[in-house]
Amino acid sequence: MEYKDTLLMPQTEFPMRGNLPKREPDMQAKWEEMNIYEKVQERTKDRPLFVLHDGPPYANGDIHIGHSLNKVLKDFIVRYKSMSGFCAPYVPGWDTHGLPIEQALTNNKKVNRKELSVAEFRSLCEEYALSQVDRQREQFKRLGARGDWDNPYITLDAAYEARQIKVFGEMAKRGLIYKGKKPVYWSPSSESALAEAEIEYQDKRSASIYVAFGIKDTKGVLEGDEKFIIWTTTPWTMPANLGISVHPELEYSVVNVDGNKYIVASALVEEVTKVLEWENVEVVRIHKGADFEYVVAEHPLYGRDSLVMLGEHVTTDAGTGCVHTAPGHGEDDFIVGQKYGLDVLCPVDDKGHMTSEAPGFEGLFYDNANKPIVEQLEAKGALLKLSFFKHSYPHDWRTKKPVIFRATAQWFASIAAIREDLLKAVQDTNWLPAWGETRLFNMVRDRGDWCISRQRVWGVPIPVFYAENGEEIITDETIEHVANLFREHGSNVWFEREAKDLLPEGFTHEASPNGVFTKEQDIMDVWFDSGSSHQAVCDERDHLQYPADLYLEGSDQYRGWFNSSLSTAVALTGKAPYKAVVSHGFTLDGEGRKMSKSIGNTIDPVKVCNQLGADILRLWVASVDYQADQRISDDILKQVAEAYRKIRNTFRFLLGNLHDFDVTKDAVAVENLREVDRYMLVKLNGLNDRVTASYEAYDFSTIYTAVNNFCSVDLSAFYLDFAKDVLYIEAANNADRRAIQTVYYEVLVTLTKLMAPILPHTADEVWAFVQGAEEASVQLTDMPGTVEVKDAEALLKKWDAFMDLRDDVLKALEVARNEKVIGKSLNASLTMYPTAETKALLDSIEENVQQLFIVSEFVVAAGEAPEEAQQFDTCAIVVKQAEGDTCERCWTVTPTVGTDSEHATLCTRCASVVKELA
Repeated sequence: MEYKDTLLMPQTEFPMRGNLPKREPDMQAKWEEMNIYEKVQERTKDRPLFVLHDGPPYANGDIHIGHSLNKVLKDFIVRYKSMSGFCAPYVPGWDTHGLPIEQALTNNKKVNRKELSVAEFRSLCEEYALSQVDRQREQFKRLGARGDWDNPYITLDAAYEARQIKVFGEMAKRGLIYKGKKPVYWSPSSESALAEAEIEYQDKRSASIYVAFGIKDTKGVLEGDEKFIIWTTTPWTMPANLGISVHPELEYSVVNVDGNKYIVASALVEEVTKVLEWENVEVVRIHKGADFEYVVAEHPLYGRDSLVMLGEHVTTDAGTGCVHTAPGHGEDDFIVGQKYGLDVLCPVDDKGHMTSEAPGFEGLFYDNANKPIVEQLEAKGALLKLSFFKHSYPHDWRTKKPVIFRATAQWFASIAAIREDLLKAVQDTNWLPAWGETRLFNMVRDRGDWCISRQRVWGVPIPVFYAENGEEIITDETIEHVANLFREHGSNVWFEREAKDLLPEGFTHEASPNGVFTKEQDIMDVWFDSGSSHQAVCDERDHLQYPADLYLEGSDQYRGWFNSSLSTAVALTGKAPYKAVVSHGFTLDGEGRKMSKSIGNTIDPVKVCNQLGADILRLWVASVDYQADQRISDDILKQVAEAYRKIRNTFRFLLGNLHDFDVTKDAVAVENLREVDRYMLVKLNGLNDRVTASYEAYDFSTIYTAVNNFCSVDLSAFYLDFAKDVLYIEAANNADRRAIQTVYYEVLVTLTKLMAPILPHTADEVWAFVQGAEEASVQLTDMPGTVEVKDAEALLKKWDAFMDLRDDVLKALEVARNEKVIGKSLNASLTMYPTAETKALLDSIEENVQQLFIVSEFVVAAGEAPEEAQQFDTCAIVVKQAEGDTCERCWTVTPTVGTDSEHATLCTRCASVVKELA
């Protein structure tokens, strides 16, 4: 007889190797076939709503690792909420308008826009955008993200655009939309205005010039032979100069330098002297900045007036304290210019070329105009210093090229009018991390009005008509009519029809006595598109709610979607569109560098899914501190794969040892379990509580750590290890064996449910093997409850003390193994000389301590420990080779081997079990 045939070894069809790249697509196909999303929603429909509103990724190109981090984090939350008492719908969305799609058609698809009408080109943009949506949708689904993929929100949808028009109309009705000419970020490369959210900063080499302005009218304050010195890093704006700003409270010095008199802020005289390399500098007079108000300086290039004005924006951080002021090219310049009635001169066209309003430089690209302008200043004797320096400068985040400040007629949303309400809404929102509140608060506090118009064609038109005299027409009637047209036909109708055909039938206006109307040609900023989603999605769809419970996006969205959504929501409702906001950092490579295709350090998430499996990628997401920047690399993913294998092997071991366990017949009541089994249930309860609390706090890395420790330490290194001696050796219905299986079953079900949001494929795979599981998917269950264990705290304290003692035993066995006294622990005979406290602990334990220590003999000795004993705080230990022979069945070394005549190679315990099985 082969005694190994009598061992109750693990048996299961659950595979050891995950083979996730092959199994996951099959499982996802099964989920789709069974309509798992709809089934989850049907099961939870009567529960309180929890709405995580999806920030729309841009529909252009394949998803990247940052997309994956974001979508997986959202999926963790939605899956958890649907298993914890909520109905948690998830409607994915896409941002589909804007310049990149226009560029993709003209550059990649070689579409000649000049051969197409605006409407035809927009139709091609829509077709391209929808193809990108389809592409990204399949990639997101490959991550295991569960959602209403058949009914996403897409910003080009007719119903979405219609609701956006109403958002615009309501804001206009409240006086929050206006048209004005003021400097905005202008991208010559995109030929469009940009919002702050579309700006990124890169280093740029710029010219630095110091220029002298003579005096035309002293106003009785100056003698007339003085010159103001200005400093600027944008020589190309000199033709637009209309004034000089000084601070009213600053002290200014008139200095004599070799017979020339210059005016400089007193605090900067020393610095200017050093930069301009002056010698023999003499301070002639001191003035307050306020003294210079309305003094007229002379433009060094054109001889025209340059008015000296007072401005609070002037500082002594750099320059001269006399600020070159071009109202058409700077916000502060514009504001002070408006105060003093200056024109808004902007001699630069849409493409960044100088116009005829900059005589002598017409047609030059603004950056190329720097050199000839500097040469002209030098020729006229006005240039005092030219140098170059590198500094951080705003760039177009799409084209990566520099932007300029340029005054143009644009549509704005007023931030100033609702600023206090915005700030209160920020404070009323829960932020994670907490610094998010300060960040957005400061942004809102300091930002100017929002430029919402763009000079492009692929976007939602600004629904404004103009009367014959140029008067703007925005009424409830026109907004409602345009919104209905968009809902029926889509926004392309704006470009397909004449203005009169877009207005309500019979519409008249006193400013158009001849019934002639024109329409606005600009489109809305794409941030206005996505920033309207709280109305177009959360409020529009019956199964969602406004405000949303949660927004979760990257930290760049403080200046983007978090900000634009807040502005439109507060403008309409007075409140934020979200109750809570969670932000995550950026994903870097293994060395902490920003990912870049040019460097070649990018990680393709789809490739990871196809090589390792989506659950590996998802587990990586759970493992990182996502609120900060995270790192990912092939080596990091290999480490995560090892952690996954430990979790998977734990599931496999549990399932294998439950092959003959029927929970309805064989489960042991908690009160009848041994203490060590109840201790494991208490530990399981602790894990359950910690994991649940971490899900609630969106703290997934704690879940990763807690589950890994539980699997590795509490289970693999202890409970699963010593339990083999019972599970494999004893008869099937042995009470201790059934007790252990009862605990195994609880651990299996609890772990499967706890990990279902993070490892949905693996959890569902395990669930198919869980005996007694009636649901077709673990996704159709709730998070596990805790098992009630009497005197849990006392039990935990006692057995934690035992585990400390066990650590000392393991150390002693390791020393003996290194000294070649024993091989494996079952070769050992262990004699312990306990302290009184340890002795009391051992006396209170009814379990087989020898079995718990996994040794062949365990003796508690009295008296003083021998000299060779290993000393610990809890006891002294002597480890020797156990006497006797090794049992072929249980591998214990014992003198009882062979004492049963029928089983010469078995110990008495195994011999009796084998006879029972015969």
